[in-house]
Amino acid sequence: MTKTILGLDLGTNSIGWALIQNDFENKEGKILGMGSRIIPMTQDIKDEFGKGNSVSQTADRTRFRSTRRLRERHLLRRSRLHRVLNVLGFLPEHYAKELDFENRLGQFMAETEPKIAWKKNEKEKFEFLFQQSFHEMLEDFKANGQDIKIPYDWTIYYLRKKAIAHKISKEELAWLVLNFNQKRGYYQLRGDEEEEKANKLVEFYSLKVVDVVPDPEINRKGEIWYSIHLENGWIYRRSSKIDLSDWNNKIRDFIVTTELNDDGSVKTDKEGNERRSFRAPGEEDWTLIKKKTEQDIEHSRKTVGTYIYENLLLNPKQKIKGKLVRTIERKFYKEELETILRKQIELQPELFTDDLYSDCVRELYRNNEVHQIQLSKRDFVHLFVNDIIFYQRPLKSQKSSIGNCALEYRVYKVKGKDGKEFDKKEYLKAIPKSHPLYQEFRIWQWMYNLKIFRREDEADVTQTYINSDEDRARLFDFLMQQKEVDQKILSNIYWNHRG
Repeated sequence: MTKTILGLDLGTNSIGWALIQNDFENKEGKILGMGSRIIPMTQDIKDEFGKGNSVSQTADRTRFRSTRRLRERHLLRRSRLHRVLNVLGFLPEHYAKELDFENRLGQFMAETEPKIAWKKNEKEKFEFLFQQSFHEMLEDFKANGQDIKIPYDWTIYYLRKKAIAHKISKEELAWLVLNFNQKRGYYQLRGDEEEEKANKLVEFYSLKVVDVVPDPEINRKGEIWYSIHLENGWIYRRSSKIDLSDWNNKIRDFIVTTELNDDGSVKTDKEGNERRSFRAPGEEDWTLIKKKTEQDIEHSRKTVGTYIYENLLLNPKQKIKGKLVRTIERKFYKEELETILRKQIELQPELFTDDLYSDCVRELYRNNEVHQIQLSKRDFVHLFVNDIIFYQRPLKSQKSSIGNCALEYRVYKVKGKDGKEFDKKEYLKAIPKSHPLYQEFRIWQWMYNLKIFRREDEADVTQTYINSDEDRARLFDFLMQQKEVDQKILSNIYWNHRG
């Protein structure tokens, strides 16, 4: 009797195998094959594995793939901008001749990557292209008492401020537009948008603590509850294992989330208190930094470029990236670019004619006549802002993941391969279980299946049904009212716990 046996040696980061053939009658055997597979693991992954923490081997690959996608989309936007700016004649000569508009359509030629604001002179040395604007900026700094060396790169902030009210050259405008393609701001389709739909207002506040009152009770975690009274009358409730008495008479930063009604008023709980929750994060908290920067820009009533430039006039030694301006919402950059474009179109209409706009649209969508017709009703502001720089692809459809309804379907005639017609049944898509109509259907289904047993004595058990539609209607109204009461109770418990 001959048997073939596969043997496996499974280790933490290796797998050994051997395939043998045994002849049990003659007591003979031979090895058909053997080998091993070593799973490469770095020391930090082995340490985490030894601690019992699972580590995904594909996490790094996913991260690198996301980085590649972001880079590819940035380069695609840049090449589209190059094509439009080339049609308009905005690109400087030294920059345009390094671009390929025949084979690679707006991409840099091989082994080249010129800078739009710098060009080589006769001595093969780079010189700044926009010297006039740079000297205007120097005079502006001297007028504010800052007679110091200023980097050429700050000219971009001066131009972003100047372009809101005055005419700039077409090459300078091309530099601005390409700069906005690099710095577009933070945007998440399924984050803050959902907060706005849920009527939640998230704001940053810097408030002084006027009193810290500890409660005598200690929670299950061994933490003390504190009532922190703020200068504007709000009370922030939080628990802590450390003493918070040193917060008294100090200014603290808070992220405040306020629930709003449909009319914009603040929601209140059962006792008439406003529904508002607090968070006092650390100074390096990302959300705190983001909200604080956005509030500073909003209170200044200036665009991002103007805000940066005027702060540099006051203090040229401060760091811009990471200090003066952190990550902020995309809407700030979008509003600034729209303002700049509208002003420049108003001041220089000869550079933005209808014929040039049609040429730009045909350049971008050579084989898409439908989109050409759609964009023909738009303008340059929409083309630059919504169609190129801040374009956001729509989310992928998830209709394929919706199940079919088991009860309702449609029947229609189709022809088979033999040419004969036959009936084909196609079920309709079901609605989500969270949908109010489905919840109502479940209640009615439960009522129709409801059985009531009445026990008069141990020997006599009677079974009855609810057969009257009036009884079912009354029972349905009662259940819906009870559901609303339960929701209010749970909501009050939640907000009392949040303080």
